[in-house]
Amino acid sequence: MRAKRRIVELVQSLLLVAFLAAGGALTSRGQSTTSDKEQAEDTAGFKEFSDRVQEYVKVHKSVEATLPPLKPTDLPEMIAAHEQALARKIREARPRADRGDIFTEKARQAFRHAISSEFKSPHAHHARATIRKQGDPVKEIHLQVNQTYPHGLPYTTVPPTLLLRFPKLPDEVVYRIVGRDLVLMDVKANLAVDLIPEGMPVAPRITE
Repeated sequence: MRAKRRIVELVQSLLLVAFLAAGGALTSRGQSTTSDKEQAEDTAGFKEFSDRVQEYVKVHKSVEATLPPLKPTDLPEMIAAHEQALARKIREARPRADRGDIFTEKARQAFRHAISSEFKSPHAHHARATIRKQGDPVKEIHLQVNQTYPHGLPYTTVPPTLLLRFPKLPDEVVYRIVGRDLVLMDVKANLAVDLIPEGMPVAPRITE
């Protein structure tokens, strides 16, 4: 009887181990599927963003073609006038431009995932250090779409390690950090094209 009981207990133990192993495999498979799904969604979000950026660049180029071209020898006053005229005409070409036109919902999700991953990575210190070297992010201004960035007010560039996670941009636009907002800026027009409010985490001070 004892030998039979031991055999039964051994079989039960083996069945329990097999069940737990199968459960772990299913959990792991479920996590992998979720990760793959999130990655696919982020890829789609970034593509949607890039497509919208290209549409904006077409508008930019079309508007800029109507203005007298700048020369390397032009005076600062002429460059400023060209910038203002370009910004005004872009506003006229996009009278209903609103937040989310380019940073769509899918795109915002993809950017937030990229930012979160960067600031949780082993290299997060470098990203925070890059921001701190430029001083605290600007807090005095909250940009709106189609608003020009005030001259003389410093801005914060996006850390290079984070840029590697973002879609590459054409020359007409750049990423900027304003406060905690991630902003897409038109370089020549000095214009906010779109933004993600509070897209950036609070970067704690660096202590060496």
